[in-house]
Amino acid sequence: MAMEFGVSDELLGTIVPIVVYWLYSGLYVVLGSFNQLENYRLHSRKDEDEKNLVSKPSVVKGVLLQQFLQAIVAILLFTVTGTDTDANADQPLSLIVLARQFLIAMFVMDAWQYFMHRYMHHNKFLYRHIHSLHHRLVVPYAFGALYNHPVEGLLNDTIGGALSFLLSGMSPRASIFFFSFATIKTVDDHCGLWLPGNLFQVLFKNNTAYHDVHHQLYGSKYNFAQPFFVVWDRILGTYMPYTLEKRAGGGFEARPKKDHKDN
Repeated sequence: MAMEFGVSDELLGTIVPIVVYWLYSGLYVVLGSFNQLENYRLHSRKDEDEKNLVSKPSVVKGVLLQQFLQAIVAILLFTVTGTDTDANADQPLSLIVLARQFLIAMFVMDAWQYFMHRYMHHNKFLYRHIHSLHHRLVVPYAFGALYNHPVEGLLNDTIGGALSFLLSGMSPRASIFFFSFATIKTVDDHCGLWLPGNLFQVLFKNNTAYHDVHHQLYGSKYNFAQPFFVVWDRILGTYMPYTLEKRAGGGFEARPKKDHKDN
């Protein structure tokens, strides 16, 4: 199905989330350069430069590799499912149907990524050789959101996205908006800035501070849920509540609540 300006929905569903990733993360790079926003950081610039175990150019290369592999899988997926989706592509969907598809896709993605993410922490081989790559970012930042080992990118993000698309029944056109939304949410969860009025941080308990806890040594066995809800963490006992406290020198720090520090 092609949109009015001649570009297929399938191509847009593949390319737009990648463009959105770099535009939205680029916005945070710009915001993070302002000294006036230093008081909204979860970590200082010095910590971002010194504590992380991978250089920013390497992160950019790693993300681009993952996005290239995801694009190939997306094109293959749209090709395989094209016959089924094209038949209904011109039929407008109600907002209720779209909302239902989005919610189903969100819960499918959350379930898949929670269990895959948690397993990669508990399996020593997978953690050491695959998932530890992402945790080289002790201090997360926006454009490092998709910095993963290619195998993890395939198992966690790409397959999780494919399942969300297939099980929700959404069209390629709807997927443009869903995967762009999921991309923005994932970037925001790694942005490292606690900004007043940020709707992702207001509406979602699973946000940048929640995920920052997971990137710290004390929280590495908690807060596996991503990217939308905290349901699986709560149900399965891996939920670590936190408090945001003012950090000496400016900014905030996410700290576990007292009743979790000794657990």
